[in-house]
Amino acid sequence: MSVHLIIDGYNLIRQSAHWALLDRRDLQSGREALIEALGAYRKLRPHRITVVFDAAEAPGFEPRRDLRAGVDIRFSGFGESADSLIRRMAAAEREQALVVSSDRAVADAAAGFGATVMDSPSFERLLYQALAMEGAVDADAEASGWVPTTRKKGPSRRLPKRQRRTSARLRKL
Repeated sequence: MSVHLIIDGYNLIRQSAHWALLDRRDLQSGREALIEALGAYRKLRPHRITVVFDAAEAPGFEPRRDLRAGVDIRFSGFGESADSLIRRMAAAEREQALVVSSDRAVADAAAGFGATVMDSPSFERLLYQALAMEGAVDADAEASGWVPTTRKKGPSRRLPKRQRRTSARLRKL
């Protein structure tokens, strides 16, 4: 079973220390940095990746789709929020979807459809860990102070079935 990563783009950018700095300088540079990192991740893990950006408040803006470095980029249409587009995609994908958002309403709705949900800071750590393991991470990311480790935590115990399924989906990342 393949995993389809559905990412709330601006939520992930603004939850990140590195991308938020770029976003404050220029909205486009924050998006470009995120898409570049997701493209590098896509080379390592061949999951379908869709990043959704909000364009609901942009009058005259037509919904766009783009594909760069294997990453599907979608902008919501006028009057439609990225959150509602993500909910609709999660409803269509169900168990194959892994939704990345720290927005509680989006996360709860996606989980209700059977999708796996991960908050933005956790996904960013996982993204940088995967890139660091392959040596594809840049110096700015390494300066954040995070060091990958294989140290085990606590005694093992069997999780409930639902959590084991969620863990199995997350291990595919």
